[in-house]
Amino acid sequence: MTFTITANSLVRDIVNELPKASDIFKQNRIDFCCGGNIPLAHAAAQNGLNLDNIIEDLKAVFEKYENAEKDVEVWTDSDSQTIINHVITNYHRVSEEELTMLSPYVTKVSRVHGEHHPELVKMNELFYEFKKELLDHMVKEEEIVFPLIKELANGTARNPEEAIKLIVELEKEHDHAGEILRQIRAVTSDFTLPVDACGTYRLVFARLEALESLTFMHVHLENNILFPRYIAN
Repeated sequence: MTFTITANSLVRDIVNELPKASDIFKQNRIDFCCGGNIPLAHAAAQNGLNLDNIIEDLKAVFEKYENAEKDVEVWTDSDSQTIINHVITNYHRVSEEELTMLSPYVTKVSRVHGEHHPELVKMNELFYEFKKELLDHMVKEEEIVFPLIKELANGTARNPEEAIKLIVELEKEHDHAGEILRQIRAVTSDFTLPVDACGTYRLVFARLEALESLTFMHVHLENNILFPRYIAN
């Protein structure tokens, strides 16, 4: 995939193609919702911004999130330490950032459109349940289970049975997080937008779907590559 954003790209089209661009626009007070039907150069000029800097920021977002490793099977032959470091850097940190940045948008869409689209109220509840579950889960992995896996890998684990028990618990937590994501997809009818969906509405659905994909890849690396090395499936 190639970075194609230019000065003539419409603000709304940039967000549609690269949802996380909304964070850059929000930081720079560029209206990507109601006022998004203008070229990026015009939006930058309106706000007294340096166009080249905005494009560079957008390119950084593109490279960080759109050019992420897609073929995770490459990790099959990697050692556990390498996989753990990759998960923490590319999934834990990225998920934490996205959950933080996406939260106000989810809340806003639920508050503004919930009266006419009550499913958004449920979506909001499910999102915050998922957010808490995943954040707690990642802390547990980093502070407790990953260090135990490293001990299992190098043969220094003092209580292998307890370590394996905790790994099994993580898999169950993965199942629960997956069920919450399934409910979010169901309540939004597979992220189907109504005819009256505004830019923020579209943004939330696009980023929720991207968050779902990110989580699935996170779980795949652990459930299907890392954990089977230490537990029987």
